[in-house]
Amino acid sequence: MTQFEPARLARPSFLADSECNGGLPVFATVRDALNAYEGDDAFCILYPQAIAAAADQFLTGFPGQVLYAVKANPHPAVLQTLWAAGLRSFDVASIAEIDLILKVTPDAKMYLMHPVKSRETIRHAYRSGIRDFAFDCADELAKINEEISPLCQADEPPLRLHLRLALAAGEAKMPLAGKFGAQTQDAIDLLKAGAAAGVDLGVTFHVGSQCHQPDEYRRALAYVRGLVDAAGVELSSLDCGGGFPIAYPGMQPPPLDQYFSTIRQALTAYDFGHVESLGEPGRALCAAGGSTLVRVELRKGDDLYINDGIYGSLFDAGTFDWVFPVRLYRAAGDATICKQAPKSRGFRMLGPTCDSHDILRGPFQLPSDIAEGDWIEFGHNGAYGQALASRFNGFGPEAIFAIAESGFGER
Repeated sequence: MTQFEPARLARPSFLADSECNGGLPVFATVRDALNAYEGDDAFCILYPQAIAAAADQFLTGFPGQVLYAVKANPHPAVLQTLWAAGLRSFDVASIAEIDLILKVTPDAKMYLMHPVKSRETIRHAYRSGIRDFAFDCADELAKINEEISPLCQADEPPLRLHLRLALAAGEAKMPLAGKFGAQTQDAIDLLKAGAAAGVDLGVTFHVGSQCHQPDEYRRALAYVRGLVDAAGVELSSLDCGGGFPIAYPGMQPPPLDQYFSTIRQALTAYDFGHVESLGEPGRALCAAGGSTLVRVELRKGDDLYINDGIYGSLFDAGTFDWVFPVRLYRAAGDATICKQAPKSRGFRMLGPTCDSHDILRGPFQLPSDIAEGDWIEFGHNGAYGQALASRFNGFGPEAIFAIAESGFGER
């Protein structure tokens, strides 16, 4: 576990963190943090042990190089925890993320896998040592070549370009089809063009976030095999993207080992065993390593008015109606994890902003006598929610702490 030294409270505007030292106040338990907290807003917590455990699972199980998708949670404490756990590669998408990695983990290897980038981002990435770039069309390929060619030196590592493929929407809870990726014939033509230009070629795809079917990766790899054969090219790398899921109430995916074994078997079956394989987990590395603590400000029947919502760190819970695991902390007393039981009931949550869309429909199972002043921990919210938190209408998480417990499920 990363050792955190005491530091000032840090607002979760993570990319703007000026110190980037990962230093957070550390408490043994969430109750200890609650007892010490004097603010009026919601606040976030990190479970470094849970993040480190997730990293170890990927580093020992995934059949290839593991790239952390920085967008999932770019807090310096998360990056340092992953580094301490042995993860050495990061998927970045912007100048800000590049500079953050250079400051927090300067020896890391970075991959710029965003298919569409500004010209300044391309130049900055190359000057920062990045040699892996994604593209999904001829114009983006030309843009990369135009910006990098004047910067190349004969003795520098070779450039590797990764063609982003379009996949049909599959079984993912959050499909990502329709925005990025080359379709079949375009992909074949681009692979041929890359081979003719003599660059190292890779292929990358994404099956969608929260993919519940490991076989989606096998189908994607079968598709890649067909494209490569049709183009008559050899690949330097094959990036399986992200999509690796975690469990939420009502979302119980297969164990991650099934994903790893499916990918491993497919790489062999489709003759990619000699090709460097990559993966870009984000949610699966940090979701279970973070929570949001919200306070009940008012109760109206089965509606709970809370001090965070979709414009804070609970975006997925409101926008996609995902039900997060919850735990009740009495205004004074111990924590209670409440599943469906005679003394529990389903509640809807209403966020603090004036926007009527700021609603988390749930239902979230909590003790039936929950009241104003009680606190609710939204578990498995270390991915995306904390990174998306804003201060719209003046509300939002005020602070972030590290918790020594191994994670939300520890009891």
